[in-house]
Amino acid sequence: MLLWTVALLCVPCVGKIVWLSPQAQPYLVFEGDILILRCRGRKNAALSQVTFYRDGKFLHFSKYNQPLFLGTATANSSGQYNCTGRVKYTRNMDSWDSGTVTVQVQERFPPPMLTALPSPELREGSPVTLRCQTKLHSQKSAWRLLFSFHKEGRTLQNRSPHPELRIPAAKQGDSGPYWCKASPKGGGVQKRSPQLELRVWAPVSRPLLTLRPTSLVVGDEVELLCEVQRGSPPILYSFHLNGDILRNHVAPHGGPASCLFRVMSEQDAGNYSCEAGNRVSRETSEPEALSVDDPQVLSAPTSSNWLVPWLPASLLAMMVIAAALLGYFRPWRKNGPLPPWNLPSAPGGEQHPLYVNVHRQNENSDGVIYSEIHMIPREHEGHFCRLCGEAPAAER
Repeated sequence: MLLWTVALLCVPCVGKIVWLSPQAQPYLVFEGDILILRCRGRKNAALSQVTFYRDGKFLHFSKYNQPLFLGTATANSSGQYNCTGRVKYTRNMDSWDSGTVTVQVQERFPPPMLTALPSPELREGSPVTLRCQTKLHSQKSAWRLLFSFHKEGRTLQNRSPHPELRIPAAKQGDSGPYWCKASPKGGGVQKRSPQLELRVWAPVSRPLLTLRPTSLVVGDEVELLCEVQRGSPPILYSFHLNGDILRNHVAPHGGPASCLFRVMSEQDAGNYSCEAGNRVSRETSEPEALSVDDPQVLSAPTSSNWLVPWLPASLLAMMVIAAALLGYFRPWRKNGPLPPWNLPSAPGGEQHPLYVNVHRQNENSDGVIYSEIHMIPREHEGHFCRLCGEAPAAER
């Protein structure tokens, strides 16, 4: 019966040779070790035509029983191994099967985990510490690990015995994905942590509220525009009237926010303000006053209010008309009576209301022109064919 043996080789780092024989037992192999398989015959008998298998599948054939070099052991190197070969005796060749050997590859240390203390999300100017955490296997506790820190393709700390990286005052530019690597001092294996997203929040500045317009009537539209000069997005805006919230708006990428609404009544007048906030701060704008006028007052003013602006213009117009009439009816007169003018009387001597005023000019023999106004009863309007000009000859 063949016996199991394990030999350690220095290949350039520690390796293991697994001798395959009928009596199988698990071999403890660490990742990073150099793994070599060798098939051994009974009483060191020479073997030929050696075939290696893993998990029942063909792995390698060696005509002269040369060792099988599997390279650096990884988790994929674990499995069930066996070999077959031929042994030459004095009279014949005998086939031989080694049986199965279980190879279990152990981790020297698990992949590291990167953490941020006190938190991966912090306010601008706050300190933060990145810690790369892992633990060596109990049989490898004497080994020493080295740590590297990286951000977006840049190496921040390379192969240091310190598993921490401290940022005393984080800035917005420090935001981004980070990861770390751990490896033994002698090399052989290197493991990388999952990415950690560090987010440095810049607090929002005090927002500025703009009203467009600031004075309007019922039915008009008004726009409220709220904007901050700096602050990490997303930013939550809220609009307020006299302290009561009106509407919320989220700006996922930053920038201003607006609120457009129609004024429904005079109750929409008052002090408006807006608030802006993100994960680390909140600020409120200075209040802005909005006035709302009554459209009925503007469209239907009282009589006294209406007369005030029109009274000077009305007086001026009356003066102009009076001056025109005086100039129009002013006579060129000479001392003495006007020529007689007999108005036709109504039948029966009745008096009739005046129908029209007629302006007439007569020139006497002295060349003096008199202006006359004739009052014509309504029933005699047919006696005149013209309102302006001379009367018929029979009436002169």
